[in-house]
Amino acid sequence: MSAPASTRQAWLIGASHGMGRELALQLADQGWRLTLSARGEDALHEVARGCAARVLPLDATDRAAVRQAAISVFADCAPELVMLNVGDYQPMVATAFDVDLFERLNRVNYLTAVYLLDAVLPLMRDNGGQILFNVSASAYVGLPQAGPYSAPKAALLNLAESLQPELAALGIRLRVINPGFVDSRLTRRNRFRMPFLLGAADAARRIADELGGRRFEIAFPRRLVWPLKLLRGLPYPLVFALTRRMVSK
Repeated sequence: MSAPASTRQAWLIGASHGMGRELALQLADQGWRLTLSARGEDALHEVARGCAARVLPLDATDRAAVRQAAISVFADCAPELVMLNVGDYQPMVATAFDVDLFERLNRVNYLTAVYLLDAVLPLMRDNGGQILFNVSASAYVGLPQAGPYSAPKAALLNLAESLQPELAALGIRLRVINPGFVDSRLTRRNRFRMPFLLGAADAARRIADELGGRRFEIAFPRRLVWPLKLLRGLPYPLVFALTRRMVSK
């Protein structure tokens, strides 16, 4: 039997802005006890004041820091939910190939999850719990100008798919969130019309509503997610015929 909402505890990493911030506020309204982490300490304290949360500043790209933060969080409580919501994005055209950009985005969008798993899995084996990765609907298929972002996101989705059966046997629920376009500092870098763009509060509500569910994937909005999933399953000649149109535009 799950604990009453008033005693539920969560560690949210990447909670200072956007969807992470909104989810923290919504979970606090539901009675969760929260530990909030992010690099932006001032913004983090501002969020914490709105939900009476514990603040634990953290650079999730620092492997040693992630491990120390996990030890601190689990010494204080055994959170029912550990959520990783960090990410970075920058579009790149193939004629301006940037190795440094790939390294940075791989570190933020993929290796942070590896560091977190390394840190929390030994601490969760006794009590179980839920690990939630904010991935992206861009993980389904590679699209023009999004390679440095979507490639590590695809790797993260693959990693979660690989580990889910083994962790489930240990009583640890590993799940992913694959949202479409959500208004944020990152998506505002796009120079194209983003279909079915959601506000951060709306996206956070959809996640909060699914926390008690059993599905591996939380994906929304369906009007965008399902066409991308269909595209993922098409033969490559059809996929490239469609994506080449994006290049020409």
